[in-house]
Amino acid sequence: MRVGGPLLCQLPPNSKGALLVPVLQVSRGQKVTSLTACLVNQSLRLDCRHENATTMPIQYEFSLTREKKKHVLYGTVGVPEHSYRSRTNFTSKYNIKVLYLADFTNKDEGTYTCELRLSGQPPTVSHQNVSVLRDKLVKCEGISLLAQNTSWLLLLLLSLSLLQATDFISL
Repeated sequence: MRVGGPLLCQLPPNSKGALLVPVLQVSRGQKVTSLTACLVNQSLRLDCRHENATTMPIQYEFSLTREKKKHVLYGTVGVPEHSYRSRTNFTSKYNIKVLYLADFTNKDEGTYTCELRLSGQPPTVSHQNVSVLRDKLVKCEGISLLAQNTSWLLLLLLSLSLLQATDFISL
């Protein structure tokens, strides 16, 4: 399968001109849409949200750039550095990859990157960066419930409406 750009097709010898056929942009299936950082107790949490419109395997990598040096934290692309292996915890769902870095300190400040790669010819790459400073981080508790799953909120609102309709509560 060809990735990107138009595909030039040959027409029969008695025709004039060429036919341009657009080819599906596979990279759209793995584009990183956002990378956010927050603090859960003493752990840094990185939420890497991405499109998921492909059935092809997606490779990923979380890294930290500090003092112009890249440190691989976790992933399937590069080899994670030994000092980070015991401190990382990873979860993945349909369109989000979440990395926790335990015992986050000022020494872990820097630019964090989430990179996704889709195999193919040529391979496609998408990434997002976030600059993380310990004293500027927000606590995850305030945003995590809404960011991860809003179905609980919908259930609560529907329950309140039902209870109010049956005069069980008044608002």
